Amino acid sequence: MKPILTWVIALALLTPVSSIAGEALSAFSRLNHAGLVVLDSGGRTVLADHADRPLIPASTTKLATAWMALRQWGEDYRFRTRFYLDDASKTLWVKGSGDPYLVSEELEIIARNLKRKGLKQIETIGLDTSVFAEDLVLPGTGATNNPYDAVPSAVAANFNTVNLKKVSGRVASAEAHTPLTAYAESLADSIGNGVLRVKTGPSPRDAERYFAELLAALLGKQGVEVGSQLQIVFGQVPNRPVFYTHVNSKTLGEIVRTMLKYSTNFIANQLILMLSSETYGRPANTADVQRYMEEKLSRRFAWKNFALADGAGLSHTNRLSPQQLTELLQAFRPWKHLLPEIEPGIYAKSGTLNGVSALAGYFVEHGRWRPFAIVMNEKVPYRLRNRIARELSTKQGANVASFFD
Repeated sequence: MKPILTWVIALALLTPVSSIAGEALSAFSRLNHAGLVVLDSGGRTVLADHADRPLIPASTTKLATAWMALRQWGEDYRFRTRFYLDDASKTLWVKGSGDPYLVSEELEIIARNLKRKGLKQIETIGLDTSVFAEDLVLPGTGATNNPYDAVPSAVAANFNTVNLKKVSGRVASAEAHTPLTAYAESLADSIGNGVLRVKTGPSPRDAERYFAELLAALLGKQGVEVGSQLQIVFGQVPNRPVFYTHVNSKTLGEIVRTMLKYSTNFIANQLILMLSSETYGRPANTADVQRYMEEKLSRRFAWKNFALADGAGLSHTNRLSPQQLTELLQAFRPWKHLLPEIEPGIYAKSGTLNGVSALAGYFVEHGRWRPFAIVMNEKVPYRLRNRIARELSTKQGANVASFFD
């Protein structure tokens, strides 16, 4: 068995702590593919075990995505979606921006404002999705119908998911404020009776068509005359003034808070795609996502031995060390309040994949925030990471408080 852990104290003096580890830390010490780092509130390392080992970070990757988005746009930023009207063909055009938070309530606001702007009748909805490359699916995305495998798209409704209710073969929307569209109803063919949220399909085109159908239904509820044979077309917006610009009611900070709390893969990947497209001035694509993430992080932190291929942390090719995660958390301090409290006094982002369990965040006591990262690339009990964090935060089994500050 490897030495249990090593506390790093003043002047890099290393002291074995096999006699002071609690049950969870003892279990951690028996792992062969894991690492752990704890810093004090001043950024000094007080505990390290295989700190520089590159490991699969799973959804703790979202900390990097959140940091890059907040650094680029700011916490108060709001995403915009522009609409254009071609009166001659009665076509309402939507310039997709990748806004990840166009939920039904937001689309209701859009429909209401379009009506107020004078929209009376449409026969066609045109979608300009050129901000993202066609058929874009990021590494690690699975083929299941689960919402966590929702694909990104330039225009997206409800995180590219549909909430359905099926009773005795009859299908309805499971949300009162979300009308059931033809495409949404077709998704019920693959589910049994009950209530189930599913992704809109394997292709971004599926999601974009659903967005157009839902927007049309909500426009109809506002009194806009929608043609009985609504056409959905793809292309470039017409060369004419913007008819309406929608500013999302949610700030970036609010969106990131939701992403970190619920580990929303869709939001994370939308953000990183938008960042790369804005930076490189071309449709977002998988190669640019990896280039963007690795360039930004290596320039800021001088990292070398790491790899990131998606913004959500789904790819098994991603690699970050516990040390790199704590360095990231040091930079994330201005936005630390956006993290969820997962245990009393512990604010952190978890990460889970098959054979991967991770937790990275801060221990908080008396106003002091101490970064930590725990990454285990082995099958372990689901709550082991939380038990390790609790032992570290309470310094269980030993009077080691003097090592923290």
